[in-house]
Amino acid sequence: MSKACKALGVWVFFLSILLLAWWSCWYSPVDKSQVITTRASLKTLHNAVLQFKMDTGRLPTVKEGLWALVSKPQEVENWDPGGYIESVDVPLDAWGCEFVYVLSPEAGVSFAIISYGADGKKGGKGFDKDILSTDVICRRKARGEESPI
Repeated sequence: MSKACKALGVWVFFLSILLLAWWSCWYSPVDKSQVITTRASLKTLHNAVLQFKMDTGRLPTVKEGLWALVSKPQEVENWDPGGYIESVDVPLDAWGCEFVYVLSPEAGVSFAIISYGADGKKGGKGFDKDILSTDVICRRKARGEESPI
């Protein structure tokens, strides 16, 4: 085998390794599953907040946050004694960060629950992109699925 063929073979080998490393950084089944898990949690929490509102006549305050789903806030009537999620703690997103509860995040939206993605910081792209409960719920409506509430 000539030196040129060997050099080309080595070059192709290293290029393949670099391409594989780049691909694994941008496409990780683990990251994708974390996004799917976080979206599912956001749907559950969003619907729990809606049920809280139906029962109590109001949304949780920002101060009460998502804890109002697991622990009865003061001066609230008709709160479900079992809470609104099947947990004694407010769940974390798939990256281990707390969800953020906001009121009136934009016109026509009364509340949203946010995961700041893989990096845990506001904004970002790819797996670092923020995921909002309102986006998750709107996707379901766009596909023609009915809300359970």
